[in-house]
Amino acid sequence: MAATMCSKLDLSIPTLIDGLDNKVGNAYSGWPDRLYLVGRDGKIAYRGGPGPGGFRPAEIETAIKKELKE
Repeated sequence: MAATMCSKLDLSIPTLIDGLDNKVGNAYSGWPDRLYLVGRDGKIAYRGGPGPGGFRPAEIETAIKKELKE
């Protein structure tokens, strides 16, 4: 299957495909990336949803403004 995909996409670089068990993705993935705001007290003041779909700039802006007021 990997050879067929590489051939159809005309890939000329070494290519590896994770198995259906997603073992490599689970071991090395950076998912989910998130936006965090650490408050003045050193605790998490805001934790966004998984990105990029969960990035909500307005939410973190509100959290920053709130943190700066306190």
